[in-house]
Amino acid sequence: MRPWAVVVGALATGVWLLAFGLFGITISGYVGWTVAAGMAAWLVSYALLRFGDRGVAVGVAAAVGVGWTAAALSVVFEWIRRGAWPL
Repeated sequence: MRPWAVVVGALATGVWLLAFGLFGITISGYVGWTVAAGMAAWLVSYALLRFGDRGVAVGVAAAVGVGWTAAALSVVFEWIRRGAWPL
């Protein structure tokens, strides 16, 4: 596994998640778009793992984990700020 391939996969997925996350106007829209984009990225990661570059697949999977964590933390912070469940 080449380190640059992991970085390329992570950067590409970060841009992918950011682009789709920007479609969400509200916090629930942001979370929904981020989860959907992450699922699509995981399908691509699986295909890359089976037929392509495993380093890129690792970068994609890692970036999806980070992106979903950011979405979950934003829900928690909004929950704390509002005092009510935001979704």
